[in-house]
Amino acid sequence: MIDLRTDTVTQPTAAMLAAMQTATQGDDSRDGDPTVIKLEALAAARTGKQAALYMPSGTMTNLVAVLAHTQRAGEVLLERGAHMLNTELGGLAAVAGVFYKGISGARGAMDMEELRGAVRPMTRNNFGTGLICMETTHNGAGGTVLSLAHMTMVHALAQQHGIPVHTDGARLFNAAVALGVPASDIARHTDSVCFCVSKGLSAPVGSVLCGSSAFIERARPFRRMVGGNMRQAGSIAAAGIVGLETMIERLAEDHAMAKRLAAGLHAIDPRLCDPAGIQTNIVRIDISFTSRNAVQWSTALTQAGIAVSPADSRSLRFVTHRHIGIIEIDQALAAFNTVFQAT
Repeated sequence: MIDLRTDTVTQPTAAMLAAMQTATQGDDSRDGDPTVIKLEALAAARTGKQAALYMPSGTMTNLVAVLAHTQRAGEVLLERGAHMLNTELGGLAAVAGVFYKGISGARGAMDMEELRGAVRPMTRNNFGTGLICMETTHNGAGGTVLSLAHMTMVHALAQQHGIPVHTDGARLFNAAVALGVPASDIARHTDSVCFCVSKGLSAPVGSVLCGSSAFIERARPFRRMVGGNMRQAGSIAAAGIVGLETMIERLAEDHAMAKRLAAGLHAIDPRLCDPAGIQTNIVRIDISFTSRNAVQWSTALTQAGIAVSPADSRSLRFVTHRHIGIIEIDQALAAFNTVFQAT
């Protein structure tokens, strides 16, 4: 089975497994663990922030960021297709206790005029805007990367009104590689940012929230509140360190494989996708013109040996990662073409 559902299926490298075997075993929840502390320091350095906090998942880092920024009051503004709004099971309202408003966007970038109009001050009748969120790379928009110019405008608008900005950077390093800049150049346009070590970086578990020292200290009790404190977390943190030290530059290979996949799909039928729009390791294709819906397509492709994810009823998502090379891409294209010709 060629698994193109997501990059979270990546397996730890041999170097990660070796590091995990020799990692420290301190209690991160109580006294702190040296390996976790090292990972957090490295994450802070990579993003140009003062401090960082390790957690089990990206969903949790986003939730804790909202809690720490808003203290459970205010409205959160974010792009309508954002992962935080559509895929994290309503945690913004159900757990963080905030209101939210989706802003129209193009390829994951919020419409600036609409965003300006949505910003509200606190009054005796409402809490006002408590937080603005961005996402890069943008999952729902097919792995697109926010331009630094757009992030600069959003951050400047927020600063003008005294509103913090959080960026969901689950695939932050994919965005950095695509832009050809260090991750810190992206993170400077946001007050906090999180990234996953368990996607393209290939570590088995974890996400890291980065920000100012004061912000991270506010975040710590919220991590505990939502069940994110871990005990002997050194073993999994060790793999994250190896990921940050050795796996960032190779993300360009995943991007190249995604472009190869998109070009092949376009050759099968141009209506499926536009290769020019592929920026990172996600390829979304439109199958609305075919006789099958996304679930039917996914089932048929699985039977042909290719695992993919329905993105919605009319589109599929393919995600490349370090286990997917030219051979796997070409096999996937051959299998897709066979299924396509049978529709």
